[in-house]
Amino acid sequence: MKIIVLVKQVPDSEANIRINADNNDIETAGIKFVMNPYDEYAMEEALRIKEKNPDTEITALTLGGPGAQDVLRNCLALGAAKVVHIKLNTEKPDSNAAAHILSRAIERLGAGLILAGKQAIDDGAFTTPGAISTMLNMPFVASAIKIELNPEAEKAVVYREIEGSTEVIECALPAVISAEKGLNQPRYASLMGIMQAKKKPIEELTLAELNIDFANVGTEQCSVPTNLNKTSILKLAYPPQRKQGEILEGEISEVVCKLVEKLKEAKVL
Repeated sequence: MKIIVLVKQVPDSEANIRINADNNDIETAGIKFVMNPYDEYAMEEALRIKEKNPDTEITALTLGGPGAQDVLRNCLALGAAKVVHIKLNTEKPDSNAAAHILSRAIERLGAGLILAGKQAIDDGAFTTPGAISTMLNMPFVASAIKIELNPEAEKAVVYREIEGSTEVIECALPAVISAEKGLNQPRYASLMGIMQAKKKPIEELTLAELNIDFANVGTEQCSVPTNLNKTSILKLAYPPQRKQGEILEGEISEVVCKLVEKLKEAKVL
């Protein structure tokens, strides 16, 4: 079986995020970028499937600028057999455009299972895996906490949490499944794996090779729907600063009375 794992480079959750001068993106200078945490669960699940089925071939797929190759090197260090980088320059795709581009690459590469994180922590859109499944006409199950594969029957049984219970879904393969926290415990790359990954090749694809050309949208050179980007960021703003907290002092009985009055003023009581 061939498994494609979709991975994305995102800012470290502990990074100090600053808005750029145009107020339409974050300032990337000095920011540490890492693999999207939910994609780590998808990658780990692919590795576990391979451990049970040694003939499994894992391909990690990403799109982005040169920095995106760091994520792919990590995938190689973990155990991916192949990594593919769809090169982007200045054009930044939204979820819809990313889904179009990635689905074209998946068609080119071929796979019996596509794994992805349930969301990317930078935009939190939750939409790309589902959109890819629609474009490829494949079943889609989101937020998996357990996956049981039956490659011979070309079926998968996926478990996912719903409010107060667990939902069990059977779907045909090939399929797109997104990973939820709790699906597994992602491993760290070994030192040997990291060293070997530095020597392994990264396959590169361009939008032109996928027959996608942002510069020629609407012409015969572009066979995808026009206006791939369906959304745009108009403005980013910092959340309003919270008011400084007030410390109530005095005896316990006095503090309780003051607190009750404050809660009444705030219309909590």
